[in-house]
Amino acid sequence: MASTRLFPRTALAVLTALNLLNYIDRTVLNAVQPLIQSEFHVSDAQIGRLTSVFLIFYTLAAPVMGPLADRYSRRLIIALGAFAWSAVTLLTAVTYTYQALLIRHTLVGIGEASFVTISPTFVADLFPESKRGRVLGVFYLAIPVGFALGYLIGGYFGTRLGWRAPFYVAAVPGFVLGAVMLVMPEPERGQFDSIGETDERGKVLGLAHNPAFLTATLGMAMMTFAQGGLLVWMPTFLSRMRGYTLGQANNLFGLIIAADGTVAALAGGWLGDRLLGRTKGAYYLVSAVSMACGLPVMVVALFHRGPAMLPGIVLAAFLLLLNTAPLNAAIINSVGAHIRATAIAVNLFVIHFLGDAFSPWLIGKISDRSSLESGFISTVVATAISAAILFYGMKFAPALATPERRLLEANG
Repeated sequence: MASTRLFPRTALAVLTALNLLNYIDRTVLNAVQPLIQSEFHVSDAQIGRLTSVFLIFYTLAAPVMGPLADRYSRRLIIALGAFAWSAVTLLTAVTYTYQALLIRHTLVGIGEASFVTISPTFVADLFPESKRGRVLGVFYLAIPVGFALGYLIGGYFGTRLGWRAPFYVAAVPGFVLGAVMLVMPEPERGQFDSIGETDERGKVLGLAHNPAFLTATLGMAMMTFAQGGLLVWMPTFLSRMRGYTLGQANNLFGLIIAADGTVAALAGGWLGDRLLGRTKGAYYLVSAVSMACGLPVMVVALFHRGPAMLPGIVLAAFLLLLNTAPLNAAIINSVGAHIRATAIAVNLFVIHFLGDAFSPWLIGKISDRSSLESGFISTVVATAISAAILFYGMKFAPALATPERRLLEANG
């Protein structure tokens, strides 16, 4: 019995560690952007295009990975993807032109798509539905912590050893964790699901008629637009427009994201699970409220130059990150297990195509013509749209068989 309990937790730990490396690798670029600009003499729009190219090819690769994972071994695909993105990251050692850097980001995007598309379905099959918010809170804890470590690693090694050095630090552990995945047992698909696979939930074409999936996806797309743009440009914004050095900006913002993200990821997942027994739309509700409450705080954080700016950044980051676990749980629960990887692939395609594949470039483009503050207006608008969509989506959430609901049904 002890080994049965150990496996889900061990698998969750390995997958969370891989997710952590995934986001460290992405964020290192944000931390060293000014150093790359100095070497290659490129504009804000061109540096923003690096993230856009990564996400475009990441997005295009996801629809290929999803159907593969629904048919073949998820464990094997995750391991091979980890080897691939780690190997390409090491190629940064021979990257000495802006064009080569674009190619590097293209290849890493394809490699990372395999992991991000498949791993949430693996996690979902490890634990019961009533615990998915909390479990995904642990798994997606890697996003803020990975972003924070990316800023810290990039800021520390980049300013001392050059902008290429942090990428080496991010690459090596991926090979080790990929090897661990090769020997990891794989859980049965849908072993804890309580809702049958209707046409909307069990067929790929049914996704177009699945309002629970569509509203969660579109709400997440607008959230991703805001989060992606802010995460890419915030250190540059603080160093360029608020008087911090680049090192100070990376350390400060990295610590904020680490602290906020740790608490927010766990709190959001716990709160969603807690409310699930009272309302089927709990995951949508937590996400919508956090986005709505974040609007006025974002205005203070981005456009106020006084003492309220720093507390505003701290609170805005917390509210934007609070929805990560419940919103991903909503996506997973909106579809059946046997098309779940494909549904996540579709979700990734939409949220990145409409979200952070576009926002870093757009903000950079506006910045070239005006200022970063002007560029950030788009993130406030996207946050408002996200909240509205998610409030509307609450009524379409599936009624899961939570312990509270099972008890009510047993008592008649």
